[in-house]
Amino acid sequence: MPRRKVVPVSPGAIPDKPFFKIGEAARLCALKPYVLRYWETEFRSIRPQKTRSGQRLYRRQDIEHLLRIRSLLYDQRFTIEGARNRLRELGHDEAASPPLPPPEVDVETMRKMKRAVLELISLVEEP
Repeated sequence: MPRRKVVPVSPGAIPDKPFFKIGEAARLCALKPYVLRYWETEFRSIRPQKTRSGQRLYRRQDIEHLLRIRSLLYDQRFTIEGARNRLRELGHDEAASPPLPPPEVDVETMRKMKRAVLELISLVEEP
């Protein structure tokens, strides 16, 4: 029995709902969920919202963007780097992520931690 070819939906056929879980997004794009998770690491513009439990929630515009990426990679045969460059040409932010600013730290908490570390060092150094 021949395998049935799975094709993604057209952007106009995306259901009218605010959010899609990763399984729904993968089905709409004719991909496996692990591919979407991998693309999150490769394409800066793919950043689904996450629930408190860590479930990814994709918006309609995320699905449309995933379909665009899928077309570049699968139909037009771009490499990931080539797809990134093409998306940049189309106005999507695919530049390298800027470094995160240093976290703000409570000075008193840092002093307590320093005292605790010094106390541990003195315990280890004692004969």
